[in-house]
Amino acid sequence: SLFGLTVTPWKIVGYVGAFMFGGRWLVQFVASKRFGKPVIPRAFWYMSIVGSLMTLSYFVFSSKQDAVGVLQNLFPAFTASYSLYLDIKHRGWHRDKATH
Repeated sequence: SLFGLTVTPWKIVGYVGAFMFGGRWLVQFVASKRFGKPVIPRAFWYMSIVGSLMTLSYFVFSSKQDAVGVLQNLFPAFTASYSLYLDIKHRGWHRDKATH
């Protein structure tokens, strides 16, 4: 128990996924600040996919088994994967910088 919370391996997966999914906005903010205009770096899509899949796993495989959590994380994982596919298709696999 940590701060009155029971921490299980699946909760750690869920917490890391939630921080990854939320942290993508910090990555987007830093990239936009650097370029002086709104940009979405490729790391944003990777963090979206990983964060969604981790929280999706939490809701599917933990004792939580929450259909709302599954639906809430399934759609972002799909759309972020498609956006990453389009980014790679249009900008190439080895693009290192954010979209200008």
